[in-house]
Amino acid sequence: MSIKVKFFARMRDEAGLDGGELEYEEGMKIADIWNQLVKGADYPEAVMVAVNMEYVSGEPKIKDGDEIAFFPPVTGG
Repeated sequence: MSIKVKFFARMRDEAGLDGGELEYEEGMKIADIWNQLVKGADYPEAVMVAVNMEYVSGEPKIKDGDEIAFFPPVTGG
């Protein structure tokens, strides 16, 4: 199977694409997913990540069939 990836707002601009699909590999990390799809753009320091529509922190365990979404940090006021 594969992993679906989506980029939102500023992350879409930095990535240069809306999203994509990657072949699942055991032990994949979030930065690996970014680097495989976004050739040449550094992984941003300030980024929010959701796995299957739930925000995660740290390094989540990625499973086959997951959907990974990258969002810019959100501020309020």
